[in-house]
Amino acid sequence: MKKHIIFFLFLLITCTHVGQSFKLSPEAEISIITCGTGDELYSTFGHSAFRVKDPKYHVDIVYNYGTFNFNTPNFYLKFAQGKLLYELERSRFDRFLDIYIRENRWVKEQVLNLNYEEKDALFKYLQWNAKPENSAYKYDFFFNNCATKIRDVYETALPNTIAFTDEHVKTSMTFRELIQIHLDYNSWGSFGIDLALGAVIDREATAQEFLFLPEYVLKSFDNASKKNGENVVKTTNTLLEEKSTPNTNINFFTSPLFFVLIASISIMLITVRDYQRKKKSAWLDVTFFTFTGIIGLLLLLLWFATDHTATANNFNILWAFPPNLLFAFLSLPSWRKRYLKFLLFLLLILVVLWIFKIQVFPVVLTPLLVALATRYFYLIKN
Repeated sequence: MKKHIIFFLFLLITCTHVGQSFKLSPEAEISIITCGTGDELYSTFGHSAFRVKDPKYHVDIVYNYGTFNFNTPNFYLKFAQGKLLYELERSRFDRFLDIYIRENRWVKEQVLNLNYEEKDALFKYLQWNAKPENSAYKYDFFFNNCATKIRDVYETALPNTIAFTDEHVKTSMTFRELIQIHLDYNSWGSFGIDLALGAVIDREATAQEFLFLPEYVLKSFDNASKKNGENVVKTTNTLLEEKSTPNTNINFFTSPLFFVLIASISIMLITVRDYQRKKKSAWLDVTFFTFTGIIGLLLLLLWFATDHTATANNFNILWAFPPNLLFAFLSLPSWRKRYLKFLLFLLLILVVLWIFKIQVFPVVLTPLLVALATRYFYLIKN
């Protein structure tokens, strides 16, 4: 009970007199917390946070940059537009750890090698940053998230005191390849990411840019040193071990490849039947032109109507062509074949972009691209 009262008083004091009325004791430690991946898409890439532990004052809190307020006005609209602000939140460490116990995720702690003045400076910055007027920030999955904040905060609070190396990078990788490390290619998460994110993520990431993933933050600080030559990390502790769980394979019949195959085979079979009967199934053409047009329109909105940096230059619109939405309901024979030839040309461009890795497209999409090309060719010839 005494510990809870002290903790409550600590939060009360530090919320009103940030970094002034409360000082850490010499026994205090500041750590970087890295959490393993989870089963849900939002937890697939892990998590990072700061921990401040002061045994003298029974203080043990986490500074977590990965939170947002569900009560934000127009929450879903702002989320879709990439305008939702994330926040730095303080919480008790035991409550923070309970989440990862329930989700069966490993948790590691890197205790930082800081003298008292450095601890005080970093703590004061975290306290200042946690004030309501300072806690919000513009989230970006690649360049401003819970993981990138760790290095940014350290270098801001303790400038010119740390030297990073590139030892955490063993092989060059693009942003898309880094994302796909923990994803199955035939999962909806992988398919959705490859569909929604554009060519901007197909460039090679620099060593520092690897740090949008928590596991590389851990590795980076392990290899970093202070200006005096000492290691930045004093000790590394495993707070939670991941318990072994049975392998859970993706159910093929609910996977994106299954639905893509069904759509592709249907288009091919109906096209073959149309060829044999020397006719055109207009309902099929209206269906897939409408479908591809709607997807293309959504991708176009993600590209131009949002603040998401990763959705720009998305050449998936070469197969999901937005004007298809109009073409599905227009009957203009004079330019119909020219339009279909143009669509075939766009598919050819897509293949070239894929071969030269200007943009990597969802692998499971291949059967549908073949089916669309076949249907376009048939419509041109008939």
